[in-house]
Amino acid sequence: MSLRITILLALSTLFTGCGYHTAGSATHLPPNVHTLSVPIFTTRVQAFHTEMAFTQAVVRELNTRTRYRIANSDSPDTDATLRGTILTQTITPLTYDANSSQSSSYLVAVTARLILTAHDGTVLYRNDAITFREQYQSTQDLSSFIQEGSPAISRMSRDFAQTVVSDMLESF
Repeated sequence: MSLRITILLALSTLFTGCGYHTAGSATHLPPNVHTLSVPIFTTRVQAFHTEMAFTQAVVRELNTRTRYRIANSDSPDTDATLRGTILTQTITPLTYDANSSQSSSYLVAVTARLILTAHDGTVLYRNDAITFREQYQSTQDLSSFIQEGSPAISRMSRDFAQTVVSDMLESF
């Protein structure tokens, strides 16, 4: 009788798991994918180096969070290729300084498309319109002027990369 209770208890514990798992254990990528190619994202905007910042952030995030071997170019030897396209980039004034008659803060928004395809052409992950926004302040003092647009893109690219890699890998 005690053996039955022990077996029933063990089975009930086994079947009533909480559903949590460790990071990286649930993945959308098939187990035969070991190498990823991440060529420089293409761009459809006239902004300077946004595609480079986003590509570098995604490569850095993949190197940090996964065990995949990452190639920075379009290599036919990899198991899958992640291609990105910067679709739009807008900068919108948010606040207006009445004293100087100029905008004092801005919102930069970037929309991108990402497609991860296996070597055989199978689409493993796709997001046709992922949008990220970052606010930054403008300075009116020319002696201490720092162009804040590029650091805003840098901050946004890190958030973008974290979200994309999580979305691509995790099954939440």
